[in-house]
Amino acid sequence: MTSLTTDPLLWILLVVLVAAVAAVMRARRTNMALRRTRKDLETGLAKAHGDVGQLHAHVAALTSRHQQDLTDVRADAEAATKAVLKSAMGTLQSLAEEQQVLLDDLLKKYGDTTDVLADLMTVDHTGSQFGRRAKGISVLCGGWLGRREGAATVYDVARSAQGRIRDFDRVGVHSQVNVSLVGKAVEPVAVVLAELLDNATNYSAPGTPVEVNIQTVPTGVCFIVDDAGLGMDQETKDRAAALLSVDGPVDITGLGDPPRFGFAVCGMLAARYGFAVSVGSVSPYGGVRAVIRVPESLLAADAPSPVAGVQDTAGPEAAPQRLAPVPVVGPSHVVGTTSGGLPKRRRRNGSVTVVPALDTAGQEETPEPASEVTASRLGAFARGTQLGRTTNTTEGPDNK
Repeated sequence: MTSLTTDPLLWILLVVLVAAVAAVMRARRTNMALRRTRKDLETGLAKAHGDVGQLHAHVAALTSRHQQDLTDVRADAEAATKAVLKSAMGTLQSLAEEQQVLLDDLLKKYGDTTDVLADLMTVDHTGSQFGRRAKGISVLCGGWLGRREGAATVYDVARSAQGRIRDFDRVGVHSQVNVSLVGKAVEPVAVVLAELLDNATNYSAPGTPVEVNIQTVPTGVCFIVDDAGLGMDQETKDRAAALLSVDGPVDITGLGDPPRFGFAVCGMLAARYGFAVSVGSVSPYGGVRAVIRVPESLLAADAPSPVAGVQDTAGPEAAPQRLAPVPVVGPSHVVGTTSGGLPKRRRRNGSVTVVPALDTAGQEETPEPASEVTASRLGAFARGTQLGRTTNTTEGPDNK
């Protein structure tokens, strides 16, 4: 027994055993503590994930609410802007119509005074351009065009559109058909064609031709506008296509600064009345070709008599119809009247340059005398607004 208790090896083993047991117990306690810590961390992480999810949902809700509020503010601003513009354009249209009525009275009163008559026609032409722009803006703001009670020939519609632009004397109108548009389509097509002609003359070099050809197609009739400009890049084509195919309200605040109303007006009127407008293809002159396609549903069964002094006729079998040569004239003064009652004018300096027309065989015709050509030009002033003055304001959502 004594040897066992005094054996140093035994004591060393006991000490090692106690130390091992202590180490195991300490490791066990540490492991349990680590497990508890891990569990606490996992619980905290799950809670943090939940909080993050709630934060994401809150941020998404705030973003959605902000976007909705921003949309509402923009819609309110757009509506307010349109309401103001519509009211203002309505007032301006009324004033323009009153001015045209006054000019009609003055034309009748001073019709025998050639100098006064020529000046009144010039003022009348300026008023027709003003009225076209006011109508276009009014349409974009939810307004309606006046309605014509009777049909009008496509030729008269084209001449009416021609008379509503500044550089009308650069436009040549050629019609191979003798069909008419129903009353409700006359003014919309004339306004759209005027916008296309205005765009064509503004974006092509001065003095270059702008041609309007009217042709039948299997589904109706087409007004084809060709200019000699520089064409359109792809971005402009895409923007034009988007505006011309619009099927709802147009955001007028997104039309640029200064705003470009033309294509937006064309697209809205086309969608409202059921015809189509396209631009972007290349014209024979290297510029842009624009096309208005009017369906058969908007064509009248019978062709009415054309506006007096507008269309050439040579019997029921004469074709194609053509417009008298369109002059390019400079400063002039009245020297008398033609047999038809139109004022004759003579240039003070230089001569009259005439864009020649082609006869039915495709040969260039002999230019008319300068006085007759200038009389034709002056006559376009009055013709440009003649169709527009036969409209009334009975049109609207309930009067389509």
